[in-house]
Amino acid sequence: MICFVVPGTPVAKGRPRVGRSASGHVRTFTPARTVAYEGLIALAGQQAMAGAPPIEGAISVTAFAHFPIPKSWPKKRLAAHADKPEYHLGRPDGDNILKAIGDGLNGVIWRDDSQIASAQIVKLYGETPQLVVMVRQL
Repeated sequence: MICFVVPGTPVAKGRPRVGRSASGHVRTFTPARTVAYEGLIALAGQQAMAGAPPIEGAISVTAFAHFPIPKSWPKKRLAAHADKPEYHLGRPDGDNILKAIGDGLNGVIWRDDSQIASAQIVKLYGETPQLVVMVRQL
């Protein structure tokens, strides 16, 4: 099993944007925030692989997205959170976080994200915002 942590608040895969070039041609591009976060995921994945070749065959991906605890939470809620984790129900959507992981790790941990046969995302509030990714060959 390969396990690694991507520091910072998890970012979802952004929708492709469409714009016109100076010559008037229509072009499609990925938002800069998405490109940067996918690069951060790829870097963490490369460090976890330590030079090993990408996995072949079916794989399973499990991700734990830890979001920062809102400053507006009252002390009573913070105390309850210490005993039992609280799920993050807002945006970004879990499936879009998985898309960013899939695209960021193409050619790094796996050849192509079409190899993902099983995927799970758990969104939680946590003391440290981070994305924990676990990859297992099936």
